Amino acid sequence: MSESLITLVIPVYNGEKYLEETLLSALNSKHKQLEIIVVNDGSTDNSLAIASKLAEKHSAINIISQANAGISSALNTGCKAATGAYLFPLGADDLISDNYLSEAAKILDQQVSVKVVYCEAEKFGEFGRKHWALKPFSRNLLARDNMIFACALFRKSDWEAVDGFSEDMTMGREDWEFWIKMLKNDGEVVKLPFTGFFYRIHAGSKRKKTGTNQKKRERIAYLNAKHMDFFERELNGPLRFQRTWSRPYNNLMKMLGKL
Repeated sequence: MSESLITLVIPVYNGEKYLEETLLSALNSKHKQLEIIVVNDGSTDNSLAIASKLAEKHSAINIISQANAGISSALNTGCKAATGAYLFPLGADDLISDNYLSEAAKILDQQVSVKVVYCEAEKFGEFGRKHWALKPFSRNLLARDNMIFACALFRKSDWEAVDGFSEDMTMGREDWEFWIKMLKNDGEVVKLPFTGFFYRIHAGSKRKKTGTNQKKRERIAYLNAKHMDFFERELNGPLRFQRTWSRPYNNLMKMLGKL
């Protein structure tokens, strides 16, 4: 069993409905070297009261409150305060298996070349449950889409090296840009061969709110402005709205002298 301290960072904004279940899921982890930082991002419901009540019973839980500033800001607030060598963001409505953190920590302990450890995942909610099919990691695929959900284990030193989550990325999928920053030049990724993460789908899910075409266009423009070196290397030009066709289209545009 790993003895490394893991800090779970749980941003919450008006998450009273599921927060207690999420916290109990974290506390149930087999990995006992655990610090849990709940970042109350300006909630106006009972989220703070729920977290405070559990913190009275469990010394591992710490609470930081801030004015509402968005998920990236809340994540960075928690990561800055973390005393653990390893960081693990967790959505305030999501769940983890009891062995996810312990198995992931073993990998980071033993393999210094590995930067990120995640696992198989499942989506659940009112619709039922289904396996979350994700493509295997490669830098080329990462240039077109994200295959690593935010709830993965990584070192605080690697978070520091890329200046944390980008707080000016307000159009969603901030985890994708974070992984690009961290992994675009080096670092291995390990996917554990079991289902350890459970992503809750509901009416208020952030993924639903950031899936519009307008948000997608804003996101692509942001990524191209910030990581053109990466896209030029992997896609021979910018990321396109039809992401799968980015490289063929860029190849054609260069052949025609239009790029």
